[in-house]
Amino acid sequence: MTFSATDAEAIHAVLRLIVEDLAPQARYLPKYGGLVIAPTPDSDRFVGGIYTYSGHVSLEFSQGASFDDPDAMLEGKGKMRRHLKFRSSGDVMAKGTEGFLRQALAGAA
Repeated sequence: MTFSATDAEAIHAVLRLIVEDLAPQARYLPKYGGLVIAPTPDSDRFVGGIYTYSGHVSLEFSQGASFDDPDAMLEGKGKMRRHLKFRSSGDVMAKGTEGFLRQALAGAA
């Protein structure tokens, strides 16, 4: 299975819809080669970011190590960060992304 720019765009669109539903005032800022997500327009804290690579899109969570993850969907072994990798827009729902974004946004409140 090949990963294309169209796949990346579809994944970005689904992620933005979920964020918009959970935090309508969230904003995106270009940073670190991707888009970081601030929960509100005046927030200087980031809950994570969306990054596109050659074979997938990654949704990084700044405090992901503290998330409830009973199905072990989050990847990474760092002290704080965890991420989800998507190769298709269907992966976004299959990996419980909304629940993780909900946790990230609640932690920023």
